[in-house]
Amino acid sequence: MNQIAESYVRLVLAVGQHDADYVDAYYGPPEWKAEAQASKPSLASISSQAAHLAEELTHLDTSQAEETIPLRHQSLLRQLQSLHARVQMLSGRKYSFDEEALALYDAAPPHYPESHFTKLVHEVDLLLPGKDPLIKRYETYKKRFIIPIEKLDTVFSAVIAECRSRTKKHIPLPAGESFAVEYVKNKSWSGYNWYKGNCYSVIQINTDLPISIDRAVDLAAHEGYPGHHVYNSILEDTMVRTRKWMEYSVYPLFSPQSLIAEGTANFGIEVAFSPKERIAFERDVLFPLAELDPNEVDAYYTVFDLVAKLSYAGNEAARQYLNGQISRTQAAEWLVSYALMPKERAEQRVRFFDQYRSYVINYNLGQDLVRRYIELRGGTPDNPVNRWKEFLSLLSSPRVPSSLQ
Repeated sequence: MNQIAESYVRLVLAVGQHDADYVDAYYGPPEWKAEAQASKPSLASISSQAAHLAEELTHLDTSQAEETIPLRHQSLLRQLQSLHARVQMLSGRKYSFDEEALALYDAAPPHYPESHFTKLVHEVDLLLPGKDPLIKRYETYKKRFIIPIEKLDTVFSAVIAECRSRTKKHIPLPAGESFAVEYVKNKSWSGYNWYKGNCYSVIQINTDLPISIDRAVDLAAHEGYPGHHVYNSILEDTMVRTRKWMEYSVYPLFSPQSLIAEGTANFGIEVAFSPKERIAFERDVLFPLAELDPNEVDAYYTVFDLVAKLSYAGNEAARQYLNGQISRTQAAEWLVSYALMPKERAEQRVRFFDQYRSYVINYNLGQDLVRRYIELRGGTPDNPVNRWKEFLSLLSSPRVPSSLQ
């Protein structure tokens, strides 16, 4: 399997020569990357090689091996199949939203009717009474909780420190792990973790649009601790350095690994902070640092928690838009109406659809699948020690999304 794994890494690097977004991180032998850049094999050649490697894998019998070997076998096979599907897309094949999500991420996204979001929007409407349209009332309300730009780094640094402290109590972080924070503009996303290898990340925060106070914890936990930075550091430390499983020296963005990565990063927020702990930390630390009124924390999170339930409205907008059922303008309008996104943020999200397509499922569906998987194993909110234990187990095991369902 090690030989197939090496060939897989080389294929991922080869796809990266045709798709600038495909290779999210690589910290394997530099010469493999140089070879891919020099040879730049055709998409047809990559497709053929991927199919051949997948065929080889299907004939390997790992049923009698210790538990992690069949898991590794299953994971490597799904990554190869996903790579093949991505190459087919780059070659011109058209998938529907649901077909693409299953082919790339090994998960079938749920469908929600418009009535589902209408009901939730009505509940938000009741919380924010007034004569103006709801989106205007909601925007006006949210503006009271924007982090002043001059306070952003202070707030974000405090959150990172708290997230790291909470994570270290339960997860043995690799020696020397570290990160840098950069504030950027002109991106289709709000935050990004660029993992560089050697347990080091560059975390970028997009400041194109105002950042509300709730996003501080979300971004710090998701991109840093116990999210992407921890996940990638643990994979490098346990899979590559210790087990010598080279397939984990590369991270193809459009692959099943992303559902695990995004799902654990989003679920990690609630692993690190119970609702009560989060409210207390924000009231006592973050609101004062941002010079916001801490007496409004409870009311703010009543609204925030309800609006968070609208997250799947983004998936429905992406599905209709990418399937050609609605226009770009209509997709943005859907997000305004049913995800309660301001016009500028909705337009930014449609740009995300253009660039990353069905990747959107990895955030909410990934979070839901990870939560269900961990809680079925006893990692329930009332058992935080086991919650952390199962969370770490998932981070450091070669699971695939379909095995979480």
